[in-house]
Amino acid sequence: MPRIPVLLLLLYCWSCHIHAGFAAVRLEPGATSIALATRVSIFEDTDGRLTLADVQRRGNEFRPAQVKGDEALNFGYSSSAWWLRFELEPAPAAPRDWLLEVAFPTLDSVEYFGPGGEHLSTGDRLPFARRPLVHRNFVFPVHLGEAAANTVWLRIVSEGTLTVPLRLWQAEAFWQDSQSGYAVLSVYFGMLLALALYNLLLWFSLRDHNYLTYVLFAASMAVGQLSLNGLGNQFLWPDWPLWGNLAFTVGFAGAGLFGALFTRGFLATQRNLPRLDGVVIGLAALFAVCIVAALVAPYRLAAILTSLTGVTFSVVAVLAGLRCWRAGQPGASTFLLAWTVLLLGVAVVGLRNLGLLPTTFFSFYAMQMGSALEMLLLSFALADRINGLRHEKDTAQSEALATKQQLVGALQRSEASLERRVAERTGELEEANARLRENERQLQALAHTDTLTGLANRLLFDARLKQSMQQARRSHGQIALLLIDLDHFKPVNDSYGHAIGDEVLRCAAARFRAAVREVDTVARLGGDEFAIVLTTISGAADAERMADKVVMAVREPMRVLGMPLEITGSIGIAIFAGGDLSPAELLRRADQAMYAAKEAGRGCYRAFAA
Repeated sequence: MPRIPVLLLLLYCWSCHIHAGFAAVRLEPGATSIALATRVSIFEDTDGRLTLADVQRRGNEFRPAQVKGDEALNFGYSSSAWWLRFELEPAPAAPRDWLLEVAFPTLDSVEYFGPGGEHLSTGDRLPFARRPLVHRNFVFPVHLGEAAANTVWLRIVSEGTLTVPLRLWQAEAFWQDSQSGYAVLSVYFGMLLALALYNLLLWFSLRDHNYLTYVLFAASMAVGQLSLNGLGNQFLWPDWPLWGNLAFTVGFAGAGLFGALFTRGFLATQRNLPRLDGVVIGLAALFAVCIVAALVAPYRLAAILTSLTGVTFSVVAVLAGLRCWRAGQPGASTFLLAWTVLLLGVAVVGLRNLGLLPTTFFSFYAMQMGSALEMLLLSFALADRINGLRHEKDTAQSEALATKQQLVGALQRSEASLERRVAERTGELEEANARLRENERQLQALAHTDTLTGLANRLLFDARLKQSMQQARRSHGQIALLLIDLDHFKPVNDSYGHAIGDEVLRCAAARFRAAVREVDTVARLGGDEFAIVLTTISGAADAERMADKVVMAVREPMRVLGMPLEITGSIGIAIFAGGDLSPAELLRRADQAMYAAKEAGRGCYRAFAA
């Protein structure tokens, strides 16, 4: 065969292979949730210095992710910046608005670059308020344009384990799934709280140090799990991102420290297992080093050391429990079962963190499942240990058997009553917290919304304008501020009454909102004065086109309470393209341009000219 046709055939096969690896995700009508890991192409930026424009020029260096089914992307402990790219191809009748969920709350930095030029940044090193949507995971709104295929880019950096579960959602399905997830986690942490309070009360009563170490172990486990599941960043420390970044490692290292102390006290290793006792003490000291390392050393070093130490200690704890069980020590069998369950969970998570196991539902939640069973079994082990010691004492002192049986019965009734009261109080606290969260949400909405028009008020407008200007400085982009004043509104208000005037304002607000993009901010500053913040524009021409669109929208005749009215608006445009310009100065320029529009005859727009 001639060489040229062979080369052409090979080139065609190679291009087909590449095209298949980077095929767009087809969005069909009725689809509610799509796993994206198998359709993502990835690129490793080892220096972490490349910008979006740089990686777009190096698009041929992207490679398909090597995952199967619903597995999540897992890059282990990596110091690189990882770029992810995928294309979305909506069917003609498919929805255009979706939600992209990155379901791993411990990632340090996640940057989203949308099809329409949106750039959103979040991560556990930033305050929770910076997140695009209020959720324990990282969720980004995705708006698809009219193009056949829309490209989405993600840049992800993290000093901890770099796992990236990606899923595209329709909003209703996402929030329904989120409610189920929050409910499951509430049950899990409610169980931890109940067990911790129960054993804390027992410690106050019995003064047995094993109960105290158990409580500290449960509290540390809760801190680590709250960080791992994102609930801590959302509800407990939303404005403390430094601690939010460290809580994962500190919490699990603390759980290891107090777990080692609990093992040493519960199994009495100093007396029963003197050789293993030194190993347990050494591992407890190593966990303490992990806590200090998380605060002063590089985070990745502390995280890897914690994972390796956790796997090692789980094996040692199981070995100690096995030997004590064989020796007939009270409670050792339940202790052995508890640590065996946790060993499986810790080992699976540790191997997943190191990139040696794929990220599946089981490997992702193995520690939660293992720790829940382990905490419950350890609580039973404490009770079993007490019962065993009591039985030995009863056998040695048979003359006091009747009295001790009465004491045991009273203790059991007291425990049942205490558990019931704790459960009732926990339910009351959960209901009170739910009411407080709902009140807080309503107050926050009222504080940032104009009650007449439903638009952003002056407070939210100032915040959005400042945020848009800061983002424009970082991305070297441009934004525009449109200041709108309704012409001759006062005569309408005076002639027809405030009811007609209010309806005119509502109608105008609805037209402003319909004329601009979803990423833009429409606000009512007061009276008949409105403002629009246009983000990510390419120049003054974009702002003028939008201003002309708004002018034409307002000019359309409106029927208010059965009465035909015609209203016009004068618009002033001010462009911000970086520099030291303040929001107040930008607003002053727009105001000056708006008065120029009024002097030019009203019902038009004018741009600020220095």
